[in-house]
Amino acid sequence: MSGMPAQHRTRRVVLRALAAAIIAPGLASTLIASDAAGSPSSAAGHAAPLRRVGNLDLQACGAAGAYCGDLERALDPSGAVLGQISVHFEWYPHTRTGKSLGTLVATEGGPGFPATLSREDYLTLFRPLMSQRDVLIMDNRGTGQSGAIDCHELQTAETWSVASVAGCGESLGNRASLYSTVYATDDLAAILAALGVAQIDLYGDSYGTYFEQVFAVRHPAMLRSVVLDGAYPLTGPDYAWYPNYAPAMRVKFNLACARSAPCAGLPGTSIDHILLAIEALRAHPFAAKGFDVNGKERRFQADASQLAIVMFGSAPAFTTAREVDAAARAFVQDDPLPLLRLMAETVSAVDSRDPNADATKWSAGLAAAVMCQDPPQVFDMRLPPAERARDRDRALAERRQSHPNTYSPFTIDEYRAMPLDYSYLDQCVGWPVAPPGQPASQVGVNAIYPDVPALVISGEFDSITTPAEGAAVAGAFKRGVHVVIANSFHVNALPRGRSACAADIVRRFLARLTTGDTACASQVPPLRLVSRFAMLAGELEPAAGRPGNSAPRAQLQWVTAAVLTVGDVLARVDSNSTGSGVGLRGGKFTLSRGRTRIRVQLDHVRWVNDLGVSGIVDRPVGRRGMVKAIVQVAPTDAAPTGGRSAARASAGDSPRNDSLGRLSLQWIEGVDHAVAEVRGAFAATKVMAHTAAP
Repeated sequence: MSGMPAQHRTRRVVLRALAAAIIAPGLASTLIASDAAGSPSSAAGHAAPLRRVGNLDLQACGAAGAYCGDLERALDPSGAVLGQISVHFEWYPHTRTGKSLGTLVATEGGPGFPATLSREDYLTLFRPLMSQRDVLIMDNRGTGQSGAIDCHELQTAETWSVASVAGCGESLGNRASLYSTVYATDDLAAILAALGVAQIDLYGDSYGTYFEQVFAVRHPAMLRSVVLDGAYPLTGPDYAWYPNYAPAMRVKFNLACARSAPCAGLPGTSIDHILLAIEALRAHPFAAKGFDVNGKERRFQADASQLAIVMFGSAPAFTTAREVDAAARAFVQDDPLPLLRLMAETVSAVDSRDPNADATKWSAGLAAAVMCQDPPQVFDMRLPPAERARDRDRALAERRQSHPNTYSPFTIDEYRAMPLDYSYLDQCVGWPVAPPGQPASQVGVNAIYPDVPALVISGEFDSITTPAEGAAVAGAFKRGVHVVIANSFHVNALPRGRSACAADIVRRFLARLTTGDTACASQVPPLRLVSRFAMLAGELEPAAGRPGNSAPRAQLQWVTAAVLTVGDVLARVDSNSTGSGVGLRGGKFTLSRGRTRIRVQLDHVRWVNDLGVSGIVDRPVGRRGMVKAIVQVAPTDAAPTGGRSAARASAGDSPRNDSLGRLSLQWIEGVDHAVAEVRGAFAATKVMAHTAAP
């Protein structure tokens, strides 16, 4: 298992921060306006009409035809702990007249996220089916509007500690064990019964796939089908050690390198290249700083564990896979800046806090309650915390002897030094002991999977919920089908996927209970890796001149540098949540988002020390379609950043520092072997060239 991935939430938080900017004004009538609580709002000044569905009266709550409801549930079904919890849900009736063909239900990852906060993701996936199918979205108990757990210290911590997790459990008292996935699936079953829904098609992503499996085991008759996007099983060999985590991470970097010609042409595998940086960091760790994707300076310890979280955490996924190999090679060649920037970006990405510490948007307490209740641990959760810590130490000592390479190329202790909600191993040492009637780590024991159609989607480069785990989940269902999306990451059917392939397959499966043609799964283009980081434009391969070009070699090297500068910024815009950032070696950029396009303004951005790039870049949302840019290129005498001397001369003509250029760049995203076409001029020379797209 790759855990109940905390990594899933970091990308979700960024996406939600961007949501308001993405929605264009003209779309207001087709999207759901959210109120302060996060649920669709009714028209101002008018009482929302009611609609009777099954035994429930639901209130209209949005312009997209949504109805909202709350079902009172016993907090403890056994009655040992008194109290109720109100479970919130949204229901979207089919839009065409006539009888519904069924009900689609979406359940969220995390754990800790409310599913209703991801409604646009789910409605985008389901929308082509909603004319004849209803949709239901429920906030799991302890999240969103279903009594979100707010453990203040844990909720506001930059990183979790054993003490803060334990303190959260202690503050919950006898409620600590009552937020298990088991009870959340029973809540969904109760809502379905109250609505008069006999069977559903259930979609889940990341931790949502865990929820789905528990629901399938407990309520098999209520399922028509399940779709698991980024799946991991309920149990398995060595489960608590996350044994598939490191192999999947190594495969991701090695395959990405093997499919990128400049990287593939180097001796050894990608992990071989990166290992040199790991060894350097082990030998000489140091206090460091760098700028994250939002241009904020972050301070951290540059050591092997910090690189481990970059590689294991996949945060941001696209950027780390694209750059770690080249950044590691630059690091050992005395240019630490690219690797330190990736570390700073990961520090930002794994920061669990919501800026407003709003537990209704993501509940750290619910995440801890589920993690410490449901999956097995490396220690015995039935022991008191003090004895549990000794049991952990015993298990770790045995593991170091029997399986020292569990997290290779990192040691077990380097892995453990990552944040607790990423390394997992120590997270629940201090969590309260569950009552005897609610034994810990029993969710997946002796689970019998129902005979229902099941589609499992895995990203080939997903090191969070790995393809190996996806295969295990598909194998647990008698009619399980496993589709691996090539060159893709964690969760693929929702809008952020690298291609539309997974979403198309999922819709076909939900409509017909068959995947149909899945050839697109193998056709997602390889990642275009950064071939190398350079400090000077003269270190780069020049762009290839085309008929009509009169620019000399040095200016064609500037062309290459300009294209790589634009690509470096574009690699970061999907993770940016503030609308501004900084270049690798200087300069700034700002961005604005429309419904289908992203526009980026560059202001003297430097990817190499001796060239500033300014101008406008226009890129499609979702990395598919034409990228266009009009930029001004200005050689500069700015002092170099990084560790090497700037005295290395250009291998070609020596450009004058006052030479200015204006270039038009364009290439197509989402295709293999994309080529950047460049036109323009430097003073009296004409540029007609092409180079590999960044």
